[in-house]
Amino acid sequence: MTRPLAHLPRSAAPDGGHRIALVTGPSGAGRSTAVRALEDLGYEVIDNLPLSFLPRLAKGPPLERPLALGFDVRNRDFSAGALIRAQEQLATAFGAPVEILFLECSDEVLLRRYSETRRPHPLAPDDAPATGIAAERALLAPVRERADILVDTTALSPHELRAEVARWFAPPGGRPLTVSIESFSYKRGLPPGLDLVMDCRFLRNPHWEAALRPHDGRDAAVATYVEADPRYEAFFQRLMDLLGLLLPAYRDEGKSHLAVGLGCTGGQHRSVTVAERLAEALAKEGWRVSKRHRELERRAEVGVGMARGQ
Repeated sequence: MTRPLAHLPRSAAPDGGHRIALVTGPSGAGRSTAVRALEDLGYEVIDNLPLSFLPRLAKGPPLERPLALGFDVRNRDFSAGALIRAQEQLATAFGAPVEILFLECSDEVLLRRYSETRRPHPLAPDDAPATGIAAERALLAPVRERADILVDTTALSPHELRAEVARWFAPPGGRPLTVSIESFSYKRGLPPGLDLVMDCRFLRNPHWEAALRPHDGRDAAVATYVEADPRYEAFFQRLMDLLGLLLPAYRDEGKSHLAVGLGCTGGQHRSVTVAERLAEALAKEGWRVSKRHRELERRAEVGVGMARGQ
């Protein structure tokens, strides 16, 4: 269940400002998962910040991106009144919407979670968890009443909670998934962390052209040579079609990063050209894209080291 309240807008901040989310709720309701989801959405995250430090934060420089602050009863100076005052102070200081995201959960599920983890409740370290849960509900009641967004996590999996957070806090029209494109040489093995790998060794190889061999796939003549392969256009279009299917699906699943590797024999020509074209095409479609050419970077580092040794 989610419940938006009317006194703050669910939209981008006025005058180009950034949204601020204050995340709280009963211990065990999923605050850590929600905070990590906001971080994946591009929010600057500060978790368990003492409320007494907030005036220093408010006096700091303007926000460069949205901000999420996580609070729970373990904060040494936590109180419902202080958190509510912090909402008003931050809204005034930054001129931006400051929304309280309150994560609710049934007593039954909270008790089960404490039983499974065998952790004591922070408000009842030497007593039954039920005692701590009841005390925490009483302490948080004013914040719950003030909450702008109330999410009941009782029946939500961590994945579903992340999706719910994204539904409320993802940038309007934005695509939080980041795609990294990396070219590499099969001679040096696959780069770690790749999600998808495409082999470009079937394309015609500029290495066998003396005039092109010294250059890399970013060179216009090399790129033209690779793209002139009669199989290139069909391959590239099918690759775009595949990513056009997969990227929205990964984004909807809550994945924040997808790494795509493009390999060829030496990692200098064919894979570099395809990586450059792929990064450009995905960026034009609105995806956040980064690119890396592993072998070219390695050669550049070797060259710098040799120059310093001379």
